[in-house]
Amino acid sequence: MAGRVLLPPGWATPVGYANGIEAPVGRTIFVAGQIGWDASGKFANDDLAPQFERTLMNITAVLAQAGAEPRHICRMTAFCTDKPAYVAARNDLGRIWRQVMGKHYPAMSLVFVAALLEDRAKIEIEATAVVPA
Repeated sequence: MAGRVLLPPGWATPVGYANGIEAPVGRTIFVAGQIGWDASGKFANDDLAPQFERTLMNITAVLAQAGAEPRHICRMTAFCTDKPAYVAARNDLGRIWRQVMGKHYPAMSLVFVAALLEDRAKIEIEATAVVPA
């Protein structure tokens, strides 16, 4: 893991994210917003769950270029265009998360938006990782 999970005394343990992460000194990697298209910029699916999986795979591919892994992610922000679809797919999204990212849950925010730049995109996620020195 890239840092220490911060959970104030008496707070309930969050599900699927951390309230805060204390990052160690190291190399910081900023991953721009990734969406659910493949390396050639094409969407294979218009459904949220497959796009979520591809988005996470795209994030891990960018991290790998810097020698980083999902466990190094300290912060993520997700932008989703369809709240009802997100709520309906939560179990699938959790399974996909564990499959791609493991059991590492960084500090995260989820924002529902009217649209993303790419019309077919259902979700966009940006990440910040710290690889310890």
